[in-house]
Amino acid sequence: MTRSATQLTRGVLYVHSAPSALSPHVEWAVGGVLGNPVNFEWTAQHAQAGTYRAEYSWAGDSGTAAAIASALRGWNHLRFEITEEATSGTEGARYSYTPDLGVFHAVTGLHGDIMIPEDRLKAAVVKTALGDTTLLLEIDKLLGKPWDDELETFRHAGDGAPVRWLHQVVG
Repeated sequence: MTRSATQLTRGVLYVHSAPSALSPHVEWAVGGVLGNPVNFEWTAQHAQAGTYRAEYSWAGDSGTAAAIASALRGWNHLRFEITEEATSGTEGARYSYTPDLGVFHAVTGLHGDIMIPEDRLKAAVVKTALGDTTLLLEIDKLLGKPWDDELETFRHAGDGAPVRWLHQVVG
């Protein structure tokens, strides 16, 4: 029996805020990556007047989250997160994007925990030893805390809207 080189997975795209004029372009870009048209259910984003939010569950090959994040990154006035579940042969992924911070990417394990590669930890320790920063600040960056801090208000989504907590760091 031969096995496909790609693994099927699934994930969720959380568009935290987008102006109404950008909404159809987001749907077009995501549909282009997935290979079929998509329609999101947009609701008002009360955290920022004049913007809308949407959630979209998707299924596709491993790497789909990266392709969607790549298609959406760099769009001014757009905030989003996208997750991809781990499979038996691939780790999962989480991408966060804000206009001010750009893209954050983390590899996630089977249970959704962020897995930090050894070389990135070593680099953080070296930067700390050189006096450029603190270890706590570097670990916060590796875990995506600046993105979490900026997106937290948007995750709450407003009155009556469903909220899905992507993760919560206890510290």
